[in-house]
Amino acid sequence: MTASTRILLVDDHPLVREGLRARLAQTPGLEVVGEAGDAEQAFARVSMLRPDLVLMDVGMKQVSGIELTGRLRAQYPELRVLMLSMYDNPEHVHRALAAGAMGYVLKEAPAEEIVDAILAVAAGRSFLGTGLAARSTRADGARPLLSQRESEILRGLARGLASRQIAEELGMSVRTVETHRQNIRRKLNLGGQAELIKYAVERCSDPAA
Repeated sequence: MTASTRILLVDDHPLVREGLRARLAQTPGLEVVGEAGDAEQAFARVSMLRPDLVLMDVGMKQVSGIELTGRLRAQYPELRVLMLSMYDNPEHVHRALAAGAMGYVLKEAPAEEIVDAILAVAAGRSFLGTGLAARSTRADGARPLLSQRESEILRGLARGLASRQIAEELGMSVRTVETHRQNIRRKLNLGGQAELIKYAVERCSDPAA
């Protein structure tokens, strides 16, 4: 992205927002355009400021960040959301991705990792913080954690569809499908396309795959 990525900070702790703003101000290409402390403010800021990305806290009062993500994505499907959380349990990660978040990173992560996560999500890629994918795999019967879109692409591969056919079916570019395929291979720790196809065929009947 050539222009600055416009970011809205959503967290019910002002000191957290202040710290995030200070961190991100040091990174060229990232611009914090606003802040919100609850769901009502978040909707108002998104409507008024039209940010590219929302950096969303999970554990907010009244309306959780996960629920708020689902509401925002339903009204603004082009909006990209990155969860920033103190919770590292697989259930929170799974629910956040199912709600439409494209990434999940821990608040305790180094500033560099948080910036990497923002840049990845801003570019349309998924991102899981260090160790989150491994914990999710162990807690879910050794099954890797895939986003809803990645699962759709995996099922397309299991049906024998090429990237171009999947792109047409899901209404996205071929390049985006290829990016998702790379992310799937990374999450599954698969060495090549043959292994990816084999996995897809073996798991296509599993709705949670």
